This record gives sequence, C-alpha cells and structure tokens, in this order.
Amino acid sequence: MAKTRISISLDQTQAERIRQHAERAGMDVSAYLVHAATRQMAESDAIEEQFAEVDALIARAEQAADGLTADPAQGSAAELTEQERREVEEALGLAHGQDRHGHRPGNAA
Repeated sequence: MAKTRISISLDQTQAERIRQHAERAGMDVSAYLVHAATRQMAESDAIEEQFAEVDALIARAEQAADGLTADPAQGSAAELTEQERREVEEALGLAHGQDRHGHRPGNAA
C-alpha cells in the first residue's frame, strides 16, 4: 500500500514531548502519531455511534418544532397526545442514558 506524507506544525515543546512518549512506547514518531490518531478516531466513532439515536431524535424534534407556532392560543404542553407524551418520555430516557427499553448500557436488564 502506498503511503501518504502529512506535514504538521507544532511548537518545540510539543514535538519533544511526542518524541519522548514515542520512545517510551518503543515507536518512531510517525507510528506513535498514527497510533494516537487512530485511537482518537475510534473513540470519536464510538461516541458518535452511542449518540446517533439521540442525535436523530433531536433532529426530528427540531424539524417538528419548525412547524409549531409560539401563539399560546394554539395549545399548551398540558394538551399532549398520548403518542406525544410517550415520545417526550422516550427522549428524556435517551438523554438520561437509557435505551428504548429503559435499560442503561452496561447494566443487567
């Protein structure tokens, strides 16, 4: 596989710290930076996956809110339908780290 060179700029103190950490890890600087970046990308991907359902729920709520009016004569929160009430409860559960079944990840069901 062909390799691609990426150039970065950093101050001398950062460069020296990276060299020291790479040496302690038994890696050259390039391998160390690739390893660190790969770990960060995996962590970011996992976080995005963990919150994808919440992000989608927020997007749907924002889209639904676009059609709402701020006119109090149009109704109040006390007049939610049963479906709307369930959706609010589901959204709150997701915000508190529960899945659609009310379980928190990592806890026994």
